[in-house]
Amino acid sequence: MSSTMRMWTEILFNIAYLIVIWILVSKMLRRVQNVMPKDHSVARNMMTAFMFLAIGDTGHVGFRVLSYYLGGLDAKLSLLGVEISLVGSGALATAVTITLFYVIMLDTWRKRFNAKYGVFEYILIVAAIIRLIMFLHPGNQWSSVIPPYSWSVLRNIPLMLQGLGVAYLILRDGFKSKDRLFMWIGLMILLSYACYLPVIFLVQKSLWIGMLMIPKTLAYLAIAALVYKDFFEGIEQITIPPLNINKGI
Repeated sequence: MSSTMRMWTEILFNIAYLIVIWILVSKMLRRVQNVMPKDHSVARNMMTAFMFLAIGDTGHVGFRVLSYYLGGLDAKLSLLGVEISLVGSGALATAVTITLFYVIMLDTWRKRFNAKYGVFEYILIVAAIIRLIMFLHPGNQWSSVIPPYSWSVLRNIPLMLQGLGVAYLILRDGFKSKDRLFMWIGLMILLSYACYLPVIFLVQKSLWIGMLMIPKTLAYLAIAALVYKDFFEGIEQITIPPLNINKGI
């Protein structure tokens, strides 16, 4: 695949993704009052989580598309006399919202399984706070198209702890209670990280590694679609494929 083909693949995928995720979020917003009372709290949590995801990704992938239109990923806009990197500011936006996404997902796990926060869960919350504070350090170089390797790894360590920790909790209790929806959510989170981790550690060496962000993004879309079908369309329309829960995880 040539560089031009890679660029157009990214542009078309980004546009399609933003259309789909905002359609799902807008439908959730319109139908939230139709959610069954017993599921209302969890459904609102999930809706809020995906609102944050959509907002952050509009900055992230949306600004990448705009940058290509303006001539390249190093495109900048002038705001009050200050030049702002579109790609960098978009990366910051999605970094903040994905952190909040997993904070909300942790609370969703608590509500779904009537659980209580313990030491492990508070560690995940502290990881989110540390990550948000780390964004303030100039070493992040948010104006760069490709982030500095050291800070890219450092600021993603708390996110890895957050995401994988939430996935563990969801899968543990999902399999225990035979909750197919949340078993699939946990598995999709793991899939997203399987694609994301190589990007964190290797994208500085090869931009092609960044293409793994496509299956990572599809994993989040799968979660959004499952959540929409389960909570917002009515239980009679659920088509979640079965998992073999007898073997555990």
